[in-house]
Amino acid sequence: MGAARARDRWRRWRRGRPFWGGLAAVLAGAEICALPLAPLKIMLQQGIAGIPSVLMGLVMVLMGLSAWFAPHYRGLAGILTVMGAMAALVMSNLGGFLIGTVLGILGGALIFAWQPVEAGGPGERAASASDGASASDGAGAPDGAGSSGGGDAAVGGGSTGDVDASGAAVNA
Repeated sequence: MGAARARDRWRRWRRGRPFWGGLAAVLAGAEICALPLAPLKIMLQQGIAGIPSVLMGLVMVLMGLSAWFAPHYRGLAGILTVMGAMAALVMSNLGGFLIGTVLGILGGALIFAWQPVEAGGPGERAASASDGASASDGAGAPDGAGSSGGGDAAVGGGSTGDVDASGAAVNA
């Protein structure tokens, strides 16, 4: 039972924040940050150019972590992640050999686009939407008065069997 409860808590935590975008941002930042620390054979530039790479990588890791632990800052974190990834393309060994830039842009976009799920959940919203659709087409109207009875009262002239805008039967 303990493993099932832990898995449910993890799932709830993960769904309550832009998890996958934050993960992509953390991986992109780690990749961009790690390349300047690599051996000289892998590096394209050496020297002072490694400092911006490390700083941009750290900022991207920080934005990914802020998306996880402070999801209400997701807009700022997403925009800064994308901007950092695009700047890394120019300033940091082609953005970590393009892998860091692509992951950073993808992660920033996922962070920025994420929206919190409402308390009702997606199942209840779908059920309420289908209830609203059935009420508006006249399926629940009494005495068989549906939308096929001649249209709205204002358009159909108010004859017996007409339905008003709310789907209720209108008698002349």
